[in-house]
Amino acid sequence: MTPGKAYLTSEEIRSLAARSDLWGIALLVHCWAVILGSVVLFHLWPNPLSFVLAVMVVGSRQLGLAILMHDAAHNALFKTRSWNAFAGEWLCGRPILADLPDYRRYHLAHHRHTQTEDDPDLRLSRPFPTTRASLRRKLIRDITGQTGLKQRAAQIAFAIKMAGDVDGQASSQDLAQAFSGPVIGRALFANGVVFVVFWMLGTWWSWLAFWVLPLLTWFQLVLRIRNIAEHGAVEFSDNPLQNTRTTRAGPIARAFFAPYWVNYHLEHHLIMHIPCRNLPQLHQMMREKGHTARMQIARSYWDVLKIASARPETP
Repeated sequence: MTPGKAYLTSEEIRSLAARSDLWGIALLVHCWAVILGSVVLFHLWPNPLSFVLAVMVVGSRQLGLAILMHDAAHNALFKTRSWNAFAGEWLCGRPILADLPDYRRYHLAHHRHTQTEDDPDLRLSRPFPTTRASLRRKLIRDITGQTGLKQRAAQIAFAIKMAGDVDGQASSQDLAQAFSGPVIGRALFANGVVFVVFWMLGTWWSWLAFWVLPLLTWFQLVLRIRNIAEHGAVEFSDNPLQNTRTTRAGPIARAFFAPYWVNYHLEHHLIMHIPCRNLPQLHQMMREKGHTARMQIARSYWDVLKIASARPETP
């Protein structure tokens, strides 16, 4: 059963679930335009500030690609399954080394068993709340590339059948952040295309500086913060208003941490097949019906991190 049926009418749900090919194209074009534009901006005005900004923007839009792949996994990015499969795989997933079919199986299991013993994402939510020191260590591992390198090593090891203890899913809380899957040949091809495009925009090392580096660093940081915000330190139950969280996000947060309305995660769990662009409308409907007082809603991502690190240090 769709949890949202307890709060909205079937007509309201149908209106929110309408797909649009034009919207799907617009979101993909926007995401890639922001990525390429930030690389061009650096090459026009090369300096440390424009370099750091480009890394942050690209890493955030790599998360944007993951979010659009997520929509495609729910067949919500385009009207047809074939368009969702193609765009989700080649224009979103493969460039960030993600596997759409593998991710879809994993993610739908998460929706069926949210915050229960059978939820495959429990490894992401159960460590929270943790201590400030523990959260700090996690974020440092992310921004310094340690988490990203660990994920990529595990992914490659699985792909070439060299990791005997790899079963297709990550074996630790760090690895569980990955959207990656066991197939890397197509991902390498997609990255070859990105390499050529980036070289044409600037220099041969643009791909390393503005694709690989963000993927290993800023992308990992914002991915962890997003994961914490969605299910970290929430109720361990089947209550759809309490077992996940929506986080308020202003313009800066939307630009660097929560692109494409990903902050409306509680609403997504209520009706998982609606396009991401309609999540704010669903939130407004829930507000008008008087349900928001019972919903897990954080004031900001900073507040989420404070909640997630509220466990006292042990002496």
